[in-house]
Amino acid sequence: MSITPENPGDLSRRTLLRRAAAAGLLVTPAAGLLSACAGSEPTKSDDSGAAKSKDNPFGLKDGSAVKVVIFNGGLGDQWAKEDKVLFNAKHANVTVNMSSTQKIKTEEQPKMATQPSDVVMNSGADMMDISTLVNEGAIEPLDDLLTAPAWDGEGTVADTLLPGTVADGTFQGKFYVVNVAYTVWGNWYNGALFSKEGWEPPKTFDDFFALAPKIKAKGMHPYVHDAVHGYYPRWALMATIWKSAGKQAVIDIDNLKENAWKADGILPALQAWEKMVKDKLLLPGKLDHTQSQQAWLDGKAAFIQVGTWLKNEMAATIPPGFELKLSDYWGLGASDKAPKDVFAGAGEGLVVPSKAPNKAAAKEFLRAVLSKPASAKFAELTKSLASTKGSGDNVQDTSLVTANELMKNAPKDLIKTKFWDFYADLDKESQNLSEELMAGRVTAQQFVDKMQAAADKVAKDSSIKKQTRTA
Repeated sequence: MSITPENPGDLSRRTLLRRAAAAGLLVTPAAGLLSACAGSEPTKSDDSGAAKSKDNPFGLKDGSAVKVVIFNGGLGDQWAKEDKVLFNAKHANVTVNMSSTQKIKTEEQPKMATQPSDVVMNSGADMMDISTLVNEGAIEPLDDLLTAPAWDGEGTVADTLLPGTVADGTFQGKFYVVNVAYTVWGNWYNGALFSKEGWEPPKTFDDFFALAPKIKAKGMHPYVHDAVHGYYPRWALMATIWKSAGKQAVIDIDNLKENAWKADGILPALQAWEKMVKDKLLLPGKLDHTQSQQAWLDGKAAFIQVGTWLKNEMAATIPPGFELKLSDYWGLGASDKAPKDVFAGAGEGLVVPSKAPNKAAAKEFLRAVLSKPASAKFAELTKSLASTKGSGDNVQDTSLVTANELMKNAPKDLIKTKFWDFYADLDKESQNLSEELMAGRVTAQQFVDKMQAAADKVAKDSSIKKQTRTA
């Protein structure tokens, strides 16, 4: 996101943020979201009273209203306004009160215990910590949304979703987060420039290091990155770790397995990035996400790593003739255990607060968001895939085409890291250390040692509820 893409948490910017859902550096655990106002009366819901049917699976009442809050980041908010039109075409007598903001946690978290909005897009640098929301019961399980008929009448909602979308929104065995964007991450380059110079996009770090002198000879730095938000470089670091050390190594990290950060392949993956720093191949300066992206568009650097929200976020300043093309993250070469696995998944998460006044309308609105027409409009407007199958099939755009090609050639396993969604403190430490590594203030070995120590601390803390993954 996010996939936020500001953040895909988890694809959340970030959630995507992974654009998602991954802004731990600026997010502290939200203690007592619901207990803060324990003495208050729960808001009465107007969910009851309407007959349920295939076209109205949640019993939405005519004459009711639904409040929807959208994160207005890299993907903008026009897609959501189109969803409102689609929703009202079927439910003309239901009022949709929609607003947009970048201050999700600041504006929405204080309402969670009393009178929350009905649908909240939890994304960006000021997102609410998802593990806290789940652990405190602050958001509603949405498994009934998955089993509801698809808006278009073909199968269930779950049947229409791209691989990983349900898993990315599932915590402790229940589905809580509807990630609307399907983000693909990787290294972006200017296709027009590379064609002109006869350069081939690298597939490995050795390829990159071999190309770097040619790039520097043209007066450009080989690479630029967001040096302000730690989840940006962390995406790239974890992608390299997965490719080098393999899927099981990352599963072990997420599951807090003893000495998981010491597995074969992890240190060499981080040492490749350490070499990039030591060889002074990064554009200097503490640039944030949009500043680094603009520097890349201005020709100051040849590569930047980010998700597929990039074009929409920078649409106003893309130079004429600049061809945004996406290539896969680089591996280390023959030693890689998962060289072709792609970092992709659903992000930009929409949640329904557990005390939402109109849960029926909230779920019905989400059903509309995941429909084929809404998803096609999303891809058209954002130049990023939606989490519903086929969203980008009719969109002709270089950046989206290269992302589609990358996905078509991807193996079944997609790069996925969960610890940053599971544990807020571990998330924050990983972001801090990612910034430090890319600034040359810690070595790859120190990164591994510090992350292992942080993971051990979480593992030994009995007050922290543990989560696990198997795939």
